[in-house]
Amino acid sequence: MSNFLFTSIGRKFLMSITGLFLMVFMAVHLTLNLLLIFDDTGELFNMGAHFMASNPAIKIMEPVLGLGFAIHIIWSLILSYQNYRARPVGYKKQSLAVSSTWASRNMLILGALVLVFLVVHIINFFWVIKFNPEELGVLHIDGVEIEDSYTLVAGLFKSSVPYCIFYIVGGILLGIHLSHGFWSSFHTVGLNNKNWMKRLKAVGYVYSVIIALGFAIIPLYFMIKF
Repeated sequence: MSNFLFTSIGRKFLMSITGLFLMVFMAVHLTLNLLLIFDDTGELFNMGAHFMASNPAIKIMEPVLGLGFAIHIIWSLILSYQNYRARPVGYKKQSLAVSSTWASRNMLILGALVLVFLVVHIINFFWVIKFNPEELGVLHIDGVEIEDSYTLVAGLFKSSVPYCIFYIVGGILLGIHLSHGFWSSFHTVGLNNKNWMKRLKAVGYVYSVIIALGFAIIPLYFMIKF
């Protein structure tokens, strides 16, 4: 099995599996983040963030999630390098444009931009909430003491238009990246007949639009309302 994972097919398979895993995480993460715009008191978001931070199952999944990101990024670089080495010297760019989408031809660039978005997101929010909770205020909701994560997140969007624009662009880039990655992942794991591909591409486009709009609408909401 270990040898398989280091073959070209094995790397693509692992890329697909980690990609699917990360797409599930993004749907859950977006669901939590959307609580920001449904309750301006911050109570709903703080309760959701506290649940995610204190749930034993989530704590177990955090290192798995980190490993999934690391494998997905490293393997994407390896596969891109292999594809570059295998590419014919005199290939026609026009023929590639006809047979593939822009997103599929620029997955590495899109992935790199999404990685920048992810790193900034981790620095702004996850790192503070996870490793510097003393910087957060403390609230009592229904007798439970929880961290005031809402003020940290909402405060950044309320105070910085450049950050809002950055997050809007990041959400859109993530959606474009997923528009190819969604159905491509299923294709690699074996669901690649014509009927399934049509359906998966349709579902993938819907999913990518929801993710893009979902993450972009949050900073946009704070820009418009506050």
